[in-house]
Amino acid sequence: MSEKVFIFDTTLRDGEQSPGASMNAEEKLLVAKQLERLKVDVIEAGFPISSPGNFEAVRTVARQIRECSVAALARTKEQDIDRAWEALRDGANPRIHLFIATSPIHMQHKLGMTPDQVVEAAVAGVQRAARYTSNIEWSAEDAGRSDMEFLCRIVEAVIAAGATTINIPDTVGYTLPHEFGDRIQQLMTRVPNVHRAIISVHCHNDLGLATANSLAAVRNGARQVECTINGLGERAGNAALEEVVMALRTRRDIMPYHTDVITEEITAASRLVSRITGFPIQPNKAVVGANAFAHESGIHQAGMLKDASTYEIMTPASVGLATNRLVLGKHSGRHAFVERLKELGYQLPDNQIERIMQRFKDLADKKKTLFDDDIRALVDDEMVRDADPYKLIRLHVASGTEDTPVAAVELQIYGESHRGAGWGEGAIHAVYNAIVHLVPGAADQVRLQRYEVRAITGGIDAQADVIVNMEREDRSVQGRGVNNDVVVASALAFLNALAKLARRPAIQQNGV
Repeated sequence: MSEKVFIFDTTLRDGEQSPGASMNAEEKLLVAKQLERLKVDVIEAGFPISSPGNFEAVRTVARQIRECSVAALARTKEQDIDRAWEALRDGANPRIHLFIATSPIHMQHKLGMTPDQVVEAAVAGVQRAARYTSNIEWSAEDAGRSDMEFLCRIVEAVIAAGATTINIPDTVGYTLPHEFGDRIQQLMTRVPNVHRAIISVHCHNDLGLATANSLAAVRNGARQVECTINGLGERAGNAALEEVVMALRTRRDIMPYHTDVITEEITAASRLVSRITGFPIQPNKAVVGANAFAHESGIHQAGMLKDASTYEIMTPASVGLATNRLVLGKHSGRHAFVERLKELGYQLPDNQIERIMQRFKDLADKKKTLFDDDIRALVDDEMVRDADPYKLIRLHVASGTEDTPVAAVELQIYGESHRGAGWGEGAIHAVYNAIVHLVPGAADQVRLQRYEVRAITGGIDAQADVIVNMEREDRSVQGRGVNNDVVVASALAFLNALAKLARRPAIQQNGV
């Protein structure tokens, strides 16, 4: 029997710390439900003390997710711990995740504390969390650069205080695999009560070694890996869940461990997170990139035709990447459409189904062939846009080789209708100008940093997937829009970004 490695997903907390990747409560719940279908063991939903919005998001996820443990991050401060529990208390097997820095550079320059004071704070934090739950995780921030003697000392102390999971983060992505593996091995042999806790790791990707370090840790005794979908996270990101899970599945010959992850849900999770955050997946990204299972070389193609295992160490189907198959058409009924949504993993209220089905019918009138990805794009776009205060009612654009492009738009802004016009160097520029002059304060305060358009499926009639970055003062967000008309998709992306800028920003998060 192989040993289990627990998968702790922190897309909603650490992944959200990527600049521009912030999610509201509805978006977090959408991702959390997909993570539940993926069957991760723990979902870290956020940092409740950081803002009222973050608190509500954690509480919403904790109340609705029943098949996974939901965790919330907290410093070793009493108010952090109490606030975390208040958000988690209605969850199924909720986990309080405490952290404090343990490296000399962090203790001296960030905390202004002595090693003894850090140990005292860590123990006190765990003891307070133990008033609420026995499911307590404790993290040694910047453990990769911590003194080994001190790390062993503080780990022993917090386990004695009641911590049941000990997380060893490589917070700045500094260590090499052999170093990090040795660090875990030393903890396993030098901490006398280590058998009373699960050793976890949380590796950042600053040197491109997050997955390698995580696997080295597992080989040396770690039995939980903290990771994110698509490797999302601040700076260079975190260990990618899809890489860690598929490496463990593919190389069981030298790593006799398993996870409970339903790997066939990986691609759906990857695409959902990409759509919600607006962070595109690079084509050559391992496991989930568009080219991950593409074979252009003649030699490779010849081998693939004879036996797929010549150049594929895992199958596309094993990660949920099946060939797009033709789905419903414009004559399909509501029952068939609802059943297809269920097959794709969506459980939606009636009002959302009606809106999505209408969008599907409209698309079916314009697009010759429809695929599962078209349905996923419509559903995800509708769900993340549902709470936006700015909605596109009507759009008309006039443009030509000899004419100045002009756009007329009608928007619903907090329930009220507003009309305006704009012009620019092209049709999309004109739409942008019309929209920002209608949204209060946007024309003077908002800057468009990036504009990107991609096709969701192949063909001239493919839906356009538009991603934009917008900035106001020192805050940057990403917006996304999907439509078979690239101009309309662009307008939706602009409005989505402006809606995010309109929300109160969360307090800057700390973390491991």
